[in-house]
Amino acid sequence: MMKSPALPVDVLLTRFSNKVKENVPLAPYTSARIGGPADYLITAHSSDELAEIMKLIWQQRLPYFILGGGSNVLVSDQGVRGITVLNRAKAVRFEDGSPPKVWAESGVVFSNLANRCASKGFAGLEWAATVPGTVGGAVHGNAGAFGGDMSGNLMWAEIMTEAGSERWPVEKLEYGYRTSILKHSDPSTSAAAKAIVLSAELSLKNATKEEVSVKIGQFSERRKSTQPPGASMGSMFKNPSGDYAGRLIEGAGLKGTRIGSAEISTVHGNFFINHGKTKASDIRALIELAQKTVEEKFEVSLELEIELAGEW
Repeated sequence: MMKSPALPVDVLLTRFSNKVKENVPLAPYTSARIGGPADYLITAHSSDELAEIMKLIWQQRLPYFILGGGSNVLVSDQGVRGITVLNRAKAVRFEDGSPPKVWAESGVVFSNLANRCASKGFAGLEWAATVPGTVGGAVHGNAGAFGGDMSGNLMWAEIMTEAGSERWPVEKLEYGYRTSILKHSDPSTSAAAKAIVLSAELSLKNATKEEVSVKIGQFSERRKSTQPPGASMGSMFKNPSGDYAGRLIEGAGLKGTRIGSAEISTVHGNFFINHGKTKASDIRALIELAQKTVEEKFEVSLELEIELAGEW
């Protein structure tokens, strides 16, 4: 593992001396429990702190990586160069009204937020009760499940760029299936390419605790019956138009295939499981095998839903 050449981190160290750590393994911060170390790790505990950290990083032109819940990311064995910012900004505010609303900082665990809404008798986020990751990640990638997605609930998101922060209405995020302008922008032409989510406001509906809880319970049971337990990144590939990635991988005869201790799940072909001490390179090899085999058998190109982070 090659550490970055001496980075000008003095400003960060001066401002956040007790929060900057060196050579920190990232595997424990990911749902797959896979990945090498971060050169430097700093934790943000509020959206204001996150904004301050990012302002300093951008001013110093430091390489960086934002890590939230770590559910849709595969960190390389070599780790991540520069600064990894661990987003733990978790403030939440509810607002009664027509419709009721909830404001949440981007580090809030999305499934926890859905369950908090249920405990107050607010409907609308039941689909999110089994979605891994954070609110920020959900805004960034238009997370969805069971017919719902972020584009259907988001009212606005507070987005920070080098020019400052502002509220972006849902339309400005240009949502599509598991994507947004934040994921597909050219750094040379778009400010959105260098943008982070600080917080978001979501619309809800009035209901009863019982109604919402029953629906969440039904979705949870469906999730348990169709998706495998164990350490994974969540869905590996986006579903191709009119089809399912898991069906194609199963049709290609790849369920149960192993490389090292990484396995394409026998329960669901679109989940790759870490059976212990799995290397990121083994997961990457399974990804490439699945893409190649499905392309040859079905003439379908599987597009990753997860993000590859670090040096590959």
